[in-house]
Order: sequence, then structure tokens, then C-alpha cells
Amino acid sequence: MDDVVIIGAGQAGGQAALSLRQLGFDGKITLIGDERYVPYERPPLSKSFLAGDVPEERMFMRPAEMYDEKNIAWLKSTTVVRVDRQTKQVHLAEGQPLPYGKLVFATGGRVRKMTCPGADLPGIHYLRNIDDVHGFRARLTSGLKLVIVGGGFIGLEVAAVAVKRGCEVTLLEALPLILNRVTAPEMSAFYTDVHRSAGVDIRTSTTVSAFEGAGKVERVITNHGPIDADLVIVGIGIIPNVELAEAAGLAIDNGIVVDECARTADPDIFAAGDCTNHFNVAVGERRRLESVPNALGQGKAVALAIMGKPEPVTEVPWFWSDQYDLKLQMTGLPKPGDQTVIRGSITDRKFSISYIREGVFVACQSVNMAKDFLQSKKLIAARHKPDLAKLADSDISLKDI
Repeated sequence: MDDVVIIGAGQAGGQAALSLRQLGFDGKITLIGDERYVPYERPPLSKSFLAGDVPEERMFMRPAEMYDEKNIAWLKSTTVVRVDRQTKQVHLAEGQPLPYGKLVFATGGRVRKMTCPGADLPGIHYLRNIDDVHGFRARLTSGLKLVIVGGGFIGLEVAAVAVKRGCEVTLLEALPLILNRVTAPEMSAFYTDVHRSAGVDIRTSTTVSAFEGAGKVERVITNHGPIDADLVIVGIGIIPNVELAEAAGLAIDNGIVVDECARTADPDIFAAGDCTNHFNVAVGERRRLESVPNALGQGKAVALAIMGKPEPVTEVPWFWSDQYDLKLQMTGLPKPGDQTVIRGSITDRKFSISYIREGVFVACQSVNMAKDFLQSKKLIAARHKPDLAKLADSDISLKDI
């Protein structure tokens, strides 16, 4: 069998390698990662790992020794500089090129960085990997003035951990609402109230123009004035790592373009995870998704395609966020303009918001309502058109609608 080279040792790359072995692939597999860790779960980084509730080794998808047992060559702390499709070689920053029969891009994404004056001052941190957390976690102690830039899930999850540690937390969001791009206004208002009640100073419609300080960050300059800061954490999204694929001549459109089976236009090249723009069968459109289920699903799809048994990824997209004692679980992909139906009680912190588009159930976001989360997947997959009166009645389960 052809040798398989996988660029990227995140969950997508790790899953592709493991799935190949599970499917009986007996050729050589080389997994290349630019970190020093075997594939691990990223979501706990801003949640339980940051809080210190989960040790490092429990983050790993599989123990390091399993890759040896599965005869998967793992190149850690290794940088790929070029892919030559003509000679079918992967060129590394150091060492000899690696030949490939089949190639997988699982390159993920990198943090979007601030570019304003002072953005390179010590004390300004980002959160994307284990070492990022090690770089600031010990400083989250009582009395620390922490400024978080970005009111998305990363920023809010970090705020929840930091305020519980006694930090003085100020969170800045450029848009009028936190979670503005991904949730209904009612959900944004709910989480704003939750965080403010916990002691987080949330400031919306607030933009950052500069960071200042003598040798380290001491102030954040905003359109509403300066804010004192001992530490800054920035969470303003990620950029897909597509440069290697683009330089190799593959199609790029906010991600590496693949089909529903994770195949590029080159029959010997595949891609999976946060770096891909793929046709999502469940929602009937192209999307680039940053989620664990998508990374794992596409990793498995890559292995199936390489083995000559292509199968589309059909799972409904889903996501989650843990903040305080609240579990937010999300299915589907809502859009601005969708009609919303609230079930349960926002006051009791147990409710869900269903999203309806042209009469069709397209998404659901639930807080501490696991049954709505689970049952909503089936409604989305079936493109169900619910009775809105019944949908609003939380005494009627989604299963029975």
C-alpha cells in the first residue's frame, strides 16, 4: 500500500491515522506535528484544563505509546515547509523530504493576532495550545487585573475560570452583543447577565486601539478610555492554516476545498478538520467548521476514502461550551434572520432556543437541557417543519413534536 503522510497532529490528523489502522491499512503512516505533544483535545484548554481540574495526560486522544503499538511514526516539533505534488514529497525544515503515496492536510488553524501598537508587549497572551495555557495559568490569582479581548466562547470560558480564581476580569467585545455571531440576542443577554452576576465587567461596543506599558502590558487603550491590566488574553478567532496547500496549487476558499468525503481535487490528497471548507451533507451547504465532531468525522472520512470506501460525513454539526455550572450545547448552524422559539425558563437557567428558517427546524441551542440537545439533531437531519405552538411548550419533548 502507498505510504500515508499526515501533516498536522491535532484531533483530525490523529483520528485519520488511528482510523487507517482500524480499517486494516498496513502501509507506513507518518504523523507530523509542530507541537511536542501527541494529538490532544483542545476544548478543555479554556475550560477544565485551564481551571486545573484535568491533568495534561488526560487531554491526549491516546497515550503516546499507542502510536508505537499501531506502528504510526510520529514526528513531533516538526515543521513542513513545502509540498511538491510533482515528486510527491513533503519537505521539512530539517531532514530529508518524505515521500508520500497519499497525503492528508490536517493543519488546523492559528490564532488571529492583534496588530495595534503595543500588541507584542509581554503579558499579552493567546490560547490555542497546551503551552499557551502553561504560559499564563499560574498568574490567574486573586487580585490580578485581567483584560480579555473578545466576547466569543474562548473569552467567556476564560473569564468564568479567572473570576472564580479571584481575578478582576474585564471583557471587551467590539460588537454590541457578546456571542453576537453565533447566538440569538436572548442567549447573548442571558450570558451577559450570568457573567456580570459573577463579577465580570463586560463592555460591549468597545474596540482596542493600543496596548501600553513599560516592559510589559499595563494598559489597554479603548474607544472608551484606558483600562489597567496586569495580563491580557486575546480570543478573536482563528485563521485556517492553508498556506502549504495553497502553495501546492490546491483550491482554497476560506479553507482547503474538499468534498463531502474529505477529498481534494488531487486524487492523492485529502484534508480534514478546522482547515477545510467542505460540503456539509446535514445542512446542505459548504462551511468551514471549527469543532471536535467535525475534526473526528472528517478524520474517519479521510481514512475511508484512502481505503477506497468513501463515505460522506453526515453528522449534524454540534458544539458545546462550559461556563460556571452551565452547559451550553448547540446543534445546527443558525443564521441572522432565523425565527426563534424559546422553550423552558431562562430565569431558572434551563432553557433552549430553537431556530426556524422557512418553517424548517435548522438549529437548537440549549442551556442545561440535554434532552433538547440530543433530540434536536434528529429534527435538523430530517429537515422537520414543526408546529411552533407545540415547539414552544417545553412539556412536550422534541421527540414527540
